Formats: sequence, C-alpha cells, structure tokens
Amino acid sequence: MSTITKKKLIQTISQARGVHPNDVRNVIQSFLDAMTDCLSKGDRLEFRDFGVFEIVKRKQKIGRNPKNAGVPIVIPARPAVKFTPGKKMKKLIEKEVR
Repeated sequence: MSTITKKKLIQTISQARGVHPNDVRNVIQSFLDAMTDCLSKGDRLEFRDFGVFEIVKRKQKIGRNPKNAGVPIVIPARPAVKFTPGKKMKKLIEKEVR
C-alpha cells in the first residue's frame, strides 16, 4: 500500500486524459476549495456511489496522558468531518482487502 499525493494524482489524471497537468491541478484545487467551503458552512456533500462528507459534533471526553496516566485530560467537544463510503466504494474496498 502506498500514499498517493495530490501531485501524483494530477500526473495520473493528466496522462490518462491527455490534459495538461496545470489544467488538472487547477480543477482539482478548485474542487477541494469548493468542498472545504461547503463543509465550513455546515453543508453535507453527497457523491453517489462514492460517499458522503458531513460535519458532526464530537462529544467532550476524558483522555489520558501516556506519560502520566494518573492525570486526566479533558478533550473539549469539537466539530469534525465524517466520511461515510458509498455502496460501490464499500464493495470495491471489501473485495480488495480480502
């Protein structure tokens, strides 16, 4: 398993579609910016067969410092991005993992 960076993704799409890498970079960056803007406004992003991105509220909880387990640390409630994969992605991932 390897890590795919934005740069590598741009190269892959550019070669597969015969589009200049700068054009692909601009589209990908615009897409990511639009996603970030939507999520920061509290909107839910749904992409059929891919998945859903949404903001959820994480509850306050008590954590432990590994160096001093006797001292509890309060982790405050906070918003977080949650991703739920779609049916098609779930099936593909389950097939690949086995």
